Amino acid sequence: MKNYSHYVGIDISKNTLDVVLLNPDEKIVQKHFKIENSKEAISKFIVTLKKEHVQIDNILFCCENTGVYTYILSDCLSLKKIDLWVVPAIEIKRSKGISRGKNDKIDAKDIALYSYRNIDKLQLYKVSDANIQELKVLHSEREKIVKSIKLFGMTSENEIFIPKKIYKSTKRINAKIIKGLRKHLLDIEKQMKAIIIPNEELSNQFQLIKSIPGIGEQTALYIIITTKGFKTFKNWRQFACYSGVAPFEYSSGTSVKGRTKVSHLADKKMKSLLHMCALTAIKYDPQLKEYYNKKKAEGKNSMLVLNNIRCKIISRVFSVINRQTPYVNTYKFAC
Repeated sequence: MKNYSHYVGIDISKNTLDVVLLNPDEKIVQKHFKIENSKEAISKFIVTLKKEHVQIDNILFCCENTGVYTYILSDCLSLKKIDLWVVPAIEIKRSKGISRGKNDKIDAKDIALYSYRNIDKLQLYKVSDANIQELKVLHSEREKIVKSIKLFGMTSENEIFIPKKIYKSTKRINAKIIKGLRKHLLDIEKQMKAIIIPNEELSNQFQLIKSIPGIGEQTALYIIITTKGFKTFKNWRQFACYSGVAPFEYSSGTSVKGRTKVSHLADKKMKSLLHMCALTAIKYDPQLKEYYNKKKAEGKNSMLVLNNIRCKIISRVFSVINRQTPYVNTYKFAC
């Protein structure tokens, strides 16, 4: 494992970056910097570090995952081939222990200390492919439109309570808005397909995932986005854990014997999509339908069985990607 001479903790906000430089030999904070969250400011800061006689190749930058606010920093450091570790905020928070009060400087210091103390967990950040990043942004916009259509559609529930004369104008306006939103929704979905189809790798992954019974286009797209083209997760078990469908034991000694259950720390969108896939699969996939009915007959809880089916679907996804061949229903040959 690489021995870094310095550790840089960065607390990211919309407009600024609080940066703390940590010297592990002396275990003290050398300096604190406050810079703009821009490529120009980050580039100047790197030049400043060089003037401080710090070897850039021997520094580990670490920050919390703050979504879009992280993009500028990650892109800039990636272009300069500087090591960056992006860590979930909750992991850093829980590693701090008892703390009283907070500010951006302290947060940056805690991030630098986390990277130093947990170097054995290091996973260097890799910037996503430009197509994956574009798909992610478009999918985010699609989600906003879908939610907006549902919200405007809920106005129709008021029709039976409001006089027709008053409701008439509202109904007309809502109809126009929903029509426009649905048009934009189709446009976004066309753009997403236009990104995938010319890209041979993504197009192949898209078709392979869709070959699995129960998985539709939107789920296939979201799986590609979350796995960054299957470059983020080593195996299906890691992705099952990320998606919140992997069961975990809850026990301690002889007195605490909680039931095995899934963690609430998960990608809720992915979990929801997988649930819908499981419901579809038990209708149209004879193998999973028989499995569901068999476990139900044994007295198993419905949600437990559905969660097992979600795991099976994830396993199938990673299998077709690893084999690079479409899903084959071998169950029909056994009948």
